Amino acid sequence: MNNQLYDIENLRFPIGEFLKPNAITQDHLDKWISAIESFPQKIDELTKNLSIKELNWIYRPDGWKIKQVVHHCADSHINSFVRFKLALTEENPIIKPYEEDRWAELIDGVSDDVTASLQIIRGVHARWVLLLKSLGEKELKRLFIHPATNKTLSLEEVIGIYAWHCNHHLAHIEQALLYKGQF
Repeated sequence: MNNQLYDIENLRFPIGEFLKPNAITQDHLDKWISAIESFPQKIDELTKNLSIKELNWIYRPDGWKIKQVVHHCADSHINSFVRFKLALTEENPIIKPYEEDRWAELIDGVSDDVTASLQIIRGVHARWVLLLKSLGEKELKRLFIHPATNKTLSLEEVIGIYAWHCNHHLAHIEQALLYKGQF
């Protein structure tokens, strides 16, 4: 693929960007929670037999390696789980953003061993899904403020964002495997 033309935006967003529905329904929430619930198994299946060489394949030019995507998902989903708990226990908390690109370059973000990150994903998702399935209409409307974007987000919207995030990064891994990291 080195000499071929490719659309960098399609490589960045292989499933497109998240689009919030005008009205979030129970059907949306059920599908989104299901995507979050199934993510640990899907990422395990995609990565369980990969060699170190394959874990180092990138999904687009200047993109992360598969191993960095796995480590990022552990980091990101820990942060999201904490943000949900903050929103459920505080009034409109201002959450703490983090520099995900810089985290991806730390030693635990570039490690060839993704075992611990997959364990984190399994554990965080088990607790997160338990929490998500318990939320009523009132809790789903709770808010937090993201200071990096200056946006106020409802928990129901963030469920959709993270369902998208799961599928987005699964598609990145599938893309790296499809092209064998040849960008």
